[in-house]
Order: sequence, then structure tokens, then C-alpha cells
Amino acid sequence: MTVPRTETVLEANQTIELLPLNSLLGRLLDSQKEALERVGEALPSIEAAVEASVPRLQGGGRLIYAGAGTSGRIGVQDGVELTPTFGLPPERLVLLLAGGAGAGTQAVEGAEDREDQARVDLGAYGPTPNDVVIGVAASGNTPYTCAVVEAGREVGALTIGVSGNAHSRLLRSAEIGISIPTGAEVLAGSTRMAAGTAQKVALNLFSTALMTRLGHVYRGRMVDMRISNDKLQLRAERMVFELAGGTDEEVRDALRLVGGNVKRAVLVRKGVSVEKIETLLQAHNGNLHTVLASL
Repeated sequence: MTVPRTETVLEANQTIELLPLNSLLGRLLDSQKEALERVGEALPSIEAAVEASVPRLQGGGRLIYAGAGTSGRIGVQDGVELTPTFGLPPERLVLLLAGGAGAGTQAVEGAEDREDQARVDLGAYGPTPNDVVIGVAASGNTPYTCAVVEAGREVGALTIGVSGNAHSRLLRSAEIGISIPTGAEVLAGSTRMAAGTAQKVALNLFSTALMTRLGHVYRGRMVDMRISNDKLQLRAERMVFELAGGTDEEVRDALRLVGGNVKRAVLVRKGVSVEKIETLLQAHNGNLHTVLASL
């Protein structure tokens, strides 16, 4: 019987449950560190994925995450942060999890094997060539995830696969493959550990770099973040002050005029009329550096 690398048992871990607690924790931490090293080796493919995604998103496309089980939840976790952190409109984000939204907190038996449902789930959103489909699977062979990616590629969407298996169906199916071979887990088959850590870090890098390239970051600040509580209101006011100056009242007035968006409030403080802001941003793909340079 062929056993996937993630299912194999390392000889050194045959008696891991008998280790003193400090040694057990050290062994677990070492496996997490090794997972990060594997992500470093995948940086060229992550870079290629970001570069290919930028023009699709600039053309109005959506980010579509797809996965099952732990991998699917990691994809969802990455995706849901993009609206509050970078202001990505919710309608430009699609999160496909085998078994539906309920699978985010409770396992749905057999859902990851449903290729037919995968195609139905993606089809419901009418995928287009401007979309970016990101499939995440530790083994790289999860039927649901592979089917979403294959269906996305059939309509011309950019497809990206993130897998711990370099010779997997997912990476063969995707236009751009991000292989992170974390190998055998400390606990055989527990891919929420090294594989999960590697996937989360890889997606962190991909989405943050992508949002930065799309103009949602200026001078190291999240200038398109959504203000949803008092802490973020104060953060927004601080950013506007640091980037454009003004009294407390002037900063708050600028934010009120543009519905709480830091990037636009900076432009108001720089003397741009509210009526001209959207035209300027559209002309410069939302890049505050080039907008300000054009004034």
C-alpha cells in the first residue's frame, strides 16, 4: 500500500507520547519551524502567483478560495480578513468550503469527495477569466478542491494550487502551483500541524503582497481598512494625522467626508476635492503614491 508522506510515522516519534512535557513541546515547535523553512523555498512560486493575480483583480476579478477540512478553513481564514484589513469589497471575495459554511466549525462527512458539488458551488458564482481561484489541499489530491480548480481553469480563470505534495493532482491542474513539501507530521496524518502552518503562512504572504500591489498599503499602513470599532477609529485618525497632518477636528472631518476611508481622507487633507477623488484613484489603480505624485 502506498502511504502519503503526511501519513507516515517518523521513527523518532514512535514513542512521542512518552516524552517529558518540555521535550514534547520542543519536538512540536521544531516541526513548526521546519514548516516555515519549506515556505521559504516556495517564495518564487508565491511571487509568480501574486504577479499573475494583480492584473486579474485590477480588471475587476474576484478572489475565490476553495478547500476542504483544515485546508479549507485556513483558506477561509485568510480570505475573510481581506475586507476588514484591506477594504476588499465582499462581493469580490468567494469562499468555497466543502460541505458549506457549516463545515467551518464542524466536519461534514464525505464532503471533500464531492466533485459534482464542487462544480455546482463554483458555478453558482459564474466564474470569469478575471477571477483568481486558489485551491488549498495538504495532500494535493482532495477531489472537491481539485474539481473547483479544474472548473475555474476551464473558463479561463487564473488558478493557483497550494499543496504539500509536489506530484499532486492539484498542482497538475492549477496554472500556478505552490508546492510546500512539509513531509511527515509529528503526529502521523495530522496535517493541521506542519502542513497547516505552511499553508497559512503561504496564504498570508500571497494575500498581503497582492493587496499591497493593488494599492491598499501606503507607507506601511493599511489605508483601506474598514473602521468597525473605536480602536480602529482611533487608528484611522492616527494614520491620517501621520500621513497628512491636521488638527484632531480636521482629521475627523476629513474621515467623515469620505465615509471613514483613510486613503481618501489623506487626499482630502492634501487639498483634493471629494468630487475628484474617485477619478484620481481609478486613473492610478488606487495607488496613493502615484496619485500624490500627480498632484
